[in-house]
Amino acid sequence: MDDIHIGLMFVALVLLIGCSAFFSGSETGLMTLNRYRLRHRAKAGDKIALRVNRLLERPDRLIGVILLGNNFVNILASSLATIIAIHFLGEAGIAVSTIAMTLVVLVFGEVAPKTLAALHPERIAYPASAVLASLLKIFYPLVWITNAVVNGLLRLFRVTIQTSTQHTLSAEELRTVVLEAGVMIPKRHQTMLLSILELEEITVEDIMIPRNEVAGLDLDADWETIVAQLTQSPYSRLVVYRDTVDQVIGFLQLRKVLNAMAQKPDFNLTDLEGQIREAYFIPEGTSLTRQLMNFQQLRRRFGLVVDEYGDVQGLVTLEDILEEIVGEFTTDPAAVGNRNLTPRGDGGYVINGRTSIRSLNRMLGWTLPTDGPRTLNGLIMEQLESIPEPGVRLALEGHPTEIVEVAGNRVKTAVIWPNPKPIAEKTER
Repeated sequence: MDDIHIGLMFVALVLLIGCSAFFSGSETGLMTLNRYRLRHRAKAGDKIALRVNRLLERPDRLIGVILLGNNFVNILASSLATIIAIHFLGEAGIAVSTIAMTLVVLVFGEVAPKTLAALHPERIAYPASAVLASLLKIFYPLVWITNAVVNGLLRLFRVTIQTSTQHTLSAEELRTVVLEAGVMIPKRHQTMLLSILELEEITVEDIMIPRNEVAGLDLDADWETIVAQLTQSPYSRLVVYRDTVDQVIGFLQLRKVLNAMAQKPDFNLTDLEGQIREAYFIPEGTSLTRQLMNFQQLRRRFGLVVDEYGDVQGLVTLEDILEEIVGEFTTDPAAVGNRNLTPRGDGGYVINGRTSIRSLNRMLGWTLPTDGPRTLNGLIMEQLESIPEPGVRLALEGHPTEIVEVAGNRVKTAVIWPNPKPIAEKTER
């Protein structure tokens, strides 16, 4: 065998190793592509993305043509290497070529191209798709036969090969995608998206105004009291009931009522009852996602939460749900007008006991537990297992807390510090 033939064989060997690297890298690149970015580009009309998407629709055929080509060039390269080694080393060349080709194929034909493709999948997969699509057309009969045999073997193990579908992501997986988006999604938008994903897990009881704090108008009260409440109420709507809130009649839109009172000097109780609109009731346990849709479909802005016995538990407004998504309309703890939370000079916050735990976590970035009591008062009561007196201290999930005011068998206000600091053990007087 002359030197010219050996030289050509050596050149062919190098080309075959390059082909092995191409098949190995293209396999890794195609399989590690961001499928959502790929579908976005395909929907935008990108021809290369459309071609890649078509290849990935049948991964069995794609892998079939890649492995067919990869195994062919690797075996051919090993054969050429053996011939060259025998020419120079005799029979010892068989062992030498086996060891050498194992290392060469492993490094240059497998590890290096696959690592590069894993780091830059689009740069490898998009150009490679043109070659693979052509090879798939040329060798389709051989690929089809190979896949038929493989699929037949897999069916023996009750594994069915089907055309790939667009897999959906669970809420937890979507949450991970949003969190890993980094600078691609502003922090504020990340928070809103995560809040939307959590709406299905939150029920109306978690955000409702409890019944003892529902502002209502008792029609059994004397007319002077009713008029005073109508003219002095800070709310735009009032629940109307007789005797107790469980006997709800409906609700009033104060703007319309006050306009009617201004236009009619002898406005009386009968006229007021004519302004009452039908109440809207929400079953407890309704998720915020469902309730948001209900508000939209029924063109409502608030409703009363009732239990299985029909007793009113609280009130939920559209604004309450929207605040779960966008945060408090005044989210700065130092902002004027935040009636539930007031900062102190020592870094602590004076907080209203009726403030919901979810609101505290959202406003201050804390992680107080939300799977138990829904308000700060409830959380303190649960931990102390009694009604505390002013001055009692405790730690809530590491946050030093001091009771400031107690009224009506509940904690009215408390001071909480964001950072742990030494405090006395909780005591009760």
